[in-house]
Amino acid sequence: MFVWIAGIVLLLAKIGVILAVVLVVAAYLVWVERKLLARMQVRRGPNRAGKFGLLQPVADAVKLLTKEDTVPAEADRTIFLLAPAVVALTALLMFAVVPFGPPLTLWGRQVPMVIADLNVGLLFIFALSSLGVYGVALGGWAANSKFSLLGGIRGAAQMISYELALGLSLVPVVILAGSFSLVDIVAAQSRVPFVLVQPIACAIFFIAAVAEIKRIPFDLPEAENELGAGFHMEYSGMRFGLFFIGEYVHMQVLGALVAVFFLGGWHGPLLPGPVWLLLKMMLVCLVLIWIRGTLPRLRYDQLMALGWKVLVPTALVNILLTGMIVLL
Repeated sequence: MFVWIAGIVLLLAKIGVILAVVLVVAAYLVWVERKLLARMQVRRGPNRAGKFGLLQPVADAVKLLTKEDTVPAEADRTIFLLAPAVVALTALLMFAVVPFGPPLTLWGRQVPMVIADLNVGLLFIFALSSLGVYGVALGGWAANSKFSLLGGIRGAAQMISYELALGLSLVPVVILAGSFSLVDIVAAQSRVPFVLVQPIACAIFFIAAVAEIKRIPFDLPEAENELGAGFHMEYSGMRFGLFFIGEYVHMQVLGALVAVFFLGGWHGPLLPGPVWLLLKMMLVCLVLIWIRGTLPRLRYDQLMALGWKVLVPTALVNILLTGMIVLL
């Protein structure tokens, strides 16, 4: 009985710590992005709320929580209200299978540093990433606005272009690790990170995952100058904030997955495992911010061509070569 209660307490503690870290990092990732983009554009960025603008995320949270939460008159109210939660919740749930350190030994027992070590962890990630698109599509449809609807349709159609390449890019990783578990994939990179043996798979995964999280140059469902923010155009207050949180949690998920699949996960010298994982996640997030400040948005046909004519064929050839090398 004591062991059972201790297990529940430990699980709740791990969930609480991960949620707190992810949400705080999401808030300050917004600050870092605004600061870096401002420097790229020869501006100062947020600098009024606290020293160096460090209290800007707090000011933004207070503003979103206290703004009026409006619902368009002809909207489907239930779906309109629930759609933002789908985006934020699916992004947060992905962290359940991400290992953030080596097992700890407490009171003679080994405690895994992951909420749930699923033997189908990779498939769990794909399932949640596919479900996240429903939040975008339903939010765009339920608002009863032509611009929101176009954004939602673009989000759903965009998924068809990148989802296949995203899945195919990880087949060589599964071949090399011999498992769908993210813990086993990290363990398989204890000597050599997969980015050194699978650079093409890493590049395809990164490009497809940027399309998955709808960041520039693949932010077609939002496209401010064409659709006026697209699928979340009609949202306000904290429901808009949930879309916002979902985007920045997705950036962290992408960083964590690149670290787990290709950069050795929490493996690294001197520093503790969770610190290495956080550093690798932040490195990927900084690359995403740099891309946002550098590249223009692709046209819709260019995204389709990139997905079907470049990423998918290249991923298939990479799988074939990896299979031949493993068999030899």
